[in-house]
Amino acid sequence: MTLELGLDTFGDVNFGPKGEKHSQRAVLCNVVEQGILADQVGIDFFGLGEHHRDDFAISSPEVVLATIAARTARIRLGTAVTVLSSDDPIRVFQRFSTLNALCGDRAEVILGRGSFTESFPLFGFDLRDYETLFEEKLDLFANLLTGQPVTWSGSTRRPLNSQQVYPPLGEAGLRAWIGVGGSPESVVRAVRYDMPMMLAIIGGDPARFRPFVDLYLDAYKQIGGTPQPLGVHSPGHVGDTDAQARDEFWPYYKALHDRLARERGWGPISRDAFENEVDHGALFVGSPETVARKIAKTAKTLGLSRFEMKYASGPMPHEMLMNSIRLYGTQVIPQVRQILG
Repeated sequence: MTLELGLDTFGDVNFGPKGEKHSQRAVLCNVVEQGILADQVGIDFFGLGEHHRDDFAISSPEVVLATIAARTARIRLGTAVTVLSSDDPIRVFQRFSTLNALCGDRAEVILGRGSFTESFPLFGFDLRDYETLFEEKLDLFANLLTGQPVTWSGSTRRPLNSQQVYPPLGEAGLRAWIGVGGSPESVVRAVRYDMPMMLAIIGGDPARFRPFVDLYLDAYKQIGGTPQPLGVHSPGHVGDTDAQARDEFWPYYKALHDRLARERGWGPISRDAFENEVDHGALFVGSPETVARKIAKTAKTLGLSRFEMKYASGPMPHEMLMNSIRLYGTQVIPQVRQILG
């Protein structure tokens, strides 16, 4: 099994060594340094998630990715995710075709609806059109990926008649994934557009997503197609030991979880619930050996082509994130490859 191993971040706003809150400007600079380190230690992919909030600094992933691309040599660079529903598919395509040209075809895009909705009112979209916006814009984006002049019509924008979009993609094209949160409709949509599928697994045993993988494979079998790659995005943190990793990760994970809980009407998370999620759920937290074993098990269970760990959760210090990246690249990845053979 060939498994790509990547890292994702949303540019979570964090604190300095004296407890001072970093500005979003400072966080963005730190994310660039994290991406450079990821390239240096052999990580396959580095993904940036788009958000429009005060606790996440990355609202324009392509700009940050371009900065990282100029200072790296081999790592693939993409999003995790691009909120296509509240963007213009043509402009998204142009930004990524430009990035791809400048970084030697290392760019990727993961397209999704996003689990946050701040971009909809910000850019003047009605949440009542949530499904239609994504479906139509994805359809247009899929047409753009062919590289041919596009003729398209829908209800979300004016029609196109044999329109060529520039800059064109090179011979390698552009890898575009569909981010899936766990609905059968989203799985079937990925097959319909013949795109790789990235499963966002942020809670519970990853094995519970096996039925969605089976649906994905069965749908391809029914149409006589060859399945595209499958990936998983999950949170995690690597420390020198299991105890250190848990103790480091816990307060920042709780801060992030409980903020979202207040916004969405959940209850706060307890330490016991956290420990259970590390032991049996979708938190890939521990020593390099522990994290490697869990990634390998998940990859085997779900038949993955890529695993992406969201290495920043809440206001974790930059130095802690850098150490996690270093351990992931130098120790976790070699051990995963050894386990999988």
